[in-house]
Amino acid sequence: MLIIHQFPCLSDNYGFLFHDPASGETAAIDTPDADEYLRQAASKGWTISHIWNTHWHPDHAGGNLKIKSATGAHITGPANEADKIPGLDRPVGQGDTVQLGDVSAHILDVPGHTLGHIAYHIPSQMSAFVGDAVFALGCGRIFEGTPEMMWQSLSKIKALPAETVLYCAHEYTAANARFAVTIEPNNGALLAYADDIQARREKQEWTVPTVLARELACNPFLRADDPGLQSAMGYPGDAVATFAKIRQLKDNF
Repeated sequence: MLIIHQFPCLSDNYGFLFHDPASGETAAIDTPDADEYLRQAASKGWTISHIWNTHWHPDHAGGNLKIKSATGAHITGPANEADKIPGLDRPVGQGDTVQLGDVSAHILDVPGHTLGHIAYHIPSQMSAFVGDAVFALGCGRIFEGTPEMMWQSLSKIKALPAETVLYCAHEYTAANARFAVTIEPNNGALLAYADDIQARREKQEWTVPTVLARELACNPFLRADDPGLQSAMGYPGDAVATFAKIRQLKDNF
């Protein structure tokens, strides 16, 4: 098994280093804070050999050039944002794979938050690095895409094996939980999850990563195809309209 090292950086980002002990290779998943990534790698005795970007936003790709200058890291990122990814060496998209040692990560195109956003699914590790596409009990704001585009992207994530561990890029879960319970106040699984989140945050514990199965049961943005939720939002039989309504409500929450 590869090693995933998680650490907080900036105000509410999480950094991830993905290390293969066999090859000695280490991938930085996004680069919100170059100095912190380099410090964390050094503390583990690792050298960052790869950067895997999910999208172009500065709190995800802003540290690319500094890390590349320091380590010579090879940068992989979304083909549909190739002109916005600093230092990009390999543009990738849906169906492509990237390697860390002998481990393969499969690329999913998940646009909506940005038009080129991608996720890295590593089946052998039962994990996925999803950037700002989906959060624990939330999803990314739709800055560049459309609700239909975002729902299609979330549907790809929903289709992954239920045991997949989702490494989200931000600690937004407490705020997401406060909103989610207004959407499904009678969802027992959600209420239990929200209580767990509150207890963990009171102890300054992380709520990321999360597991897809729990999100499928509790995350309103992933549940827009649920008939009861569709009726509650006023759009029976229409997952896209239901999702768009939930996103609008969250944007104004």
